[in-house]
Amino acid sequence: MDIRKPTGNELAAILELSVQALFDGTIGRARPTEEKVRQLVEPLLAKGGYYLIATEEDRLMGWVLLGTSRDQFTDIPFGFIYELYVIEEYRGRGISKQLMERAIEQLKEAGLPEVRLSVFVENHAVGLYRKLGFTERNVTMSMPLK
Repeated sequence: MDIRKPTGNELAAILELSVQALFDGTIGRARPTEEKVRQLVEPLLAKGGYYLIATEEDRLMGWVLLGTSRDQFTDIPFGFIYELYVIEEYRGRGISKQLMERAIEQLKEAGLPEVRLSVFVENHAVGLYRKLGFTERNVTMSMPLK
């Protein structure tokens, strides 16, 4: 397996598949359009964020979108994992872990003091994140008003 930045064609494939990735990541609570995905992703890419992809024999297996952000209270920069996704047929092979480890390594090499991410509490990736050393920092709560 190779982990690297995507080519232009691979980036286009990721953007197409990101509709499903966001649907899965939000546990089915959101089904964004391709336009919405572009509205979310393009500003991240424009400010230096980038994808790392996992491939094998030129087959896209998954990706992680990483970049930087700034703490809202201290303005200190930190690394951020914006998206992690493995295509269903490749799940269960440890690809998510390898993508995350590479992303964390690159953020550390960039001199960032911390890595953060947001995840729905029911998302099965929570277990992976905990194994990698992530802990709860903030809790976002909601209450339906129906």
